[in-house]
Amino acid sequence: MTLEKTSTDDNINHRDTNGSCNSGHVVADVDEVKTPKFIYTQEEEKLVRKINFKTVPFICLITFLQYLDKATLNYSAVMGIYQDTKITGNQFGWLGSIFYLGYLLFQVPNQYFLQRFPISKYLGVCLVIWGVVLGCTPLAKDFSQLAALRFLQGFFEAAAYPSLQLLISTVYRRSEQILWFGALMGCTDLASTVGGLIGFGFWSMHGAYGLSGWKWCMLILGCITVIVGVITFFFMPDKANSKWYRLTFNEIAIVESRMRDNTIIQKKREINRQQIFEALQEPRFYSYMFICFLVHLVNGCVSIFTTTIIKNMGFSDMESILLNIPVGFSAILLNIMSIYLCYRFNENNYIGAIMSIITFIGILFLTVLPIGGSMLTGILLITPSPVSAITLTVISNNVSGYTKKVFYNGAYLVVYCLGNFTGPLMIRENEAPRYLSGMVGYMTGMIITIILFLYTRWTIVRDNRYRQRLKLENKLPPPPLSTRENELDYSDGQNLRFLYRP
Repeated sequence: MTLEKTSTDDNINHRDTNGSCNSGHVVADVDEVKTPKFIYTQEEEKLVRKINFKTVPFICLITFLQYLDKATLNYSAVMGIYQDTKITGNQFGWLGSIFYLGYLLFQVPNQYFLQRFPISKYLGVCLVIWGVVLGCTPLAKDFSQLAALRFLQGFFEAAAYPSLQLLISTVYRRSEQILWFGALMGCTDLASTVGGLIGFGFWSMHGAYGLSGWKWCMLILGCITVIVGVITFFFMPDKANSKWYRLTFNEIAIVESRMRDNTIIQKKREINRQQIFEALQEPRFYSYMFICFLVHLVNGCVSIFTTTIIKNMGFSDMESILLNIPVGFSAILLNIMSIYLCYRFNENNYIGAIMSIITFIGILFLTVLPIGGSMLTGILLITPSPVSAITLTVISNNVSGYTKKVFYNGAYLVVYCLGNFTGPLMIRENEAPRYLSGMVGYMTGMIITIILFLYTRWTIVRDNRYRQRLKLENKLPPPPLSTRENELDYSDGQNLRFLYRP
């Protein structure tokens, strides 16, 4: 295999093995199963820096707030919510789960709105609404009121991840997306890390002006979220050729090339039912969904019960909050490691399997190590965010067609909700501090996840070899004759020139 850097004009005229214009020249034999690494021109590198500068702050800030707002319940466990609302431990678990019931029920209208409205306007409105709901949560007096507000918060927070996933899939090349899906999960981990300090700050405000620490936490973070929502509505770039990028004539040509590489045709607004039926017939679709469900069983536990589990090890309320800092920091390091390995070896599914093994080991440590500080080793390894980032990447890299991509993302979010809904319910108050039945369930899920990652990679290698054999034998259908190819919305199943990324 050889790679050559080409001029900007070649970006427009050269077609790669995926049937898209590309600034790298590619020669591959039939036994090659991986898509080649991309080499950038100087002009595209400059464009990418411009895109990053104006897009990444929104991606990171919204993801950070989305997790922090959701995790306020985690910190509230030791900041007076039990005493103020008279809830029990099992009701606390239900508050974690009911958030995802709202999240789940919003996915059907979410799919419609994502195809009908600009991402910035839609996401900005949802940010404002969920910020208001979070800010009103301190008014709750009992479990039923808390449950209703948590449901509404989950309902409107459901717009965040699919909107950002679609934005990343649209603006960035397939080879770039592992970095930004990793950043998506990294910001979640950062929120966990910084959240420990923020939680300690709110804990120290307990009793100020007659309000408990958890009330200050939700009130202030709700106001911040509303402000971010207004800024998002007016200023967030939401498409590859957004006016906020201030593209030059040459950059417009490069952007069109990048859109073809993504195979995401954002101009399409009608729903292509054929692409939905195609997705439902693919075994990989069900593999990805099972991976998502099993991984987020663990996430449902981590996002709600980390502080409670740490406290059960014998730490004080303050220490339980502050120990979320190294937990989040460990998750960031594991996420960085997974991104590096994916780039270094041009692999996603193998790395996903490896990170699943690490999560399995973390859960195992929580069940076998002596009760006390040594169990923190398990908490430090249990993070599911690297596996989540890789799952999002393999879906984004290997699914083309606008409706099909939106459908995959929507199905992912439905299963994400089911996993996060079920995960906290597996932690039973009477099993503290081991929570053995829940931990055994999580470990079983991670073993199945490892197997599914290996299976999906095998199917990708098989399909790539078949398509490359067709190319070598000149049996591929001719490329589209349209001079406006960027308006042709082909799925990966329809476009046999499309190569999957393992």
